[in-house]
Amino acid sequence: MTAEHKPPASPGKLSLIGQWSLAGLALAVFCLTWWAWHAIPEAPLGPAQPIPFSHRVHVGVKHLSCLLCHNTVQAGPRAGIPPVETCMLCHSRVIITYPYIKLLRSHYYDNTPLLWNRVNELPDFVKFNHSQHINRSVDCGHCHGNVREMDRIKQPQLFTMGFCMKCHKAYNATHDCFTCHR
Repeated sequence: MTAEHKPPASPGKLSLIGQWSLAGLALAVFCLTWWAWHAIPEAPLGPAQPIPFSHRVHVGVKHLSCLLCHNTVQAGPRAGIPPVETCMLCHSRVIITYPYIKLLRSHYYDNTPLLWNRVNELPDFVKFNHSQHINRSVDCGHCHGNVREMDRIKQPQLFTMGFCMKCHKAYNATHDCFTCHR
């Protein structure tokens, strides 16, 4: 029989080839999904704090403004870590029997500061002014991530020169080196 007169392949063979192709595709999708799930690590949690503080609860659930606790951010270069007195604005009356709030209150009444662990750090040669950014309506989340979903704060990305310059270029902000570098 010549190639021109060869009978067509049986429907069963084509169906079997199609089934194997589909199974191979499904296996490839499964393997890629498994690899992506396990090979791409989650961003690490930020440092443990002396008292667990949930930005998710305070900002996400209770809808408190960042400015309530970080109240120096509009007037000065640093956002600052709030002192115990700031926490007591609410926690002198709210959930005072919760064990960590009791610890917070004891720091307040004993006049001992809480030593929070810094999460975001810039090199000494970088001069960054929070108020200049906040007063130009830059959202805190642009640099600090979606704190509304963070129980324990982490730094979502490194504050590299490239990260800053990308935003400066997008918003036509200054490119003068001495604006940010000492």
